[in-house]
Amino acid sequence: MSRRPPLMLQIVTGDPRPITRQIMDGIKRLIAGGELVAGDALPSVRGLALQLSINPNTVAKAYAELGAEGWVHARAGLGLFVAEQRQRLSDEERGRRLDEALDRFIGDVIGLDFDSQTILDRVAAELSNYASRKTA
Repeated sequence: MSRRPPLMLQIVTGDPRPITRQIMDGIKRLIAGGELVAGDALPSVRGLALQLSINPNTVAKAYAELGAEGWVHARAGLGLFVAEQRQRLSDEERGRRLDEALDRFIGDVIGLDFDSQTILDRVAAELSNYASRKTA
């Protein structure tokens, strides 16, 4: 059986998000950016836990939540794989989550004293990085 490459994920101890959320967000970002595509295998629970030096139960919880949201699926005896992309949430739920993310983002950057255009330019540049990776 071939070894699965390590995921390029980092756990930041000072991050206010729980470790489970950091794992989920990191994997979603890799999928959205095209670095992980449908059918790609994810590391085993133990493998990712060793890589990140965290408890395997934390990885298992993150994987379970990603599965429930439709980002990944399990193949009996083979492991966990990236699922085919599809709209995973209703339009209403997507809008609600976007609003929540924007509220958090604005709360984080408002005190940094950048003008609005600088912030918009930076966000646009980051989003275009993901768009270019998906089409490459």
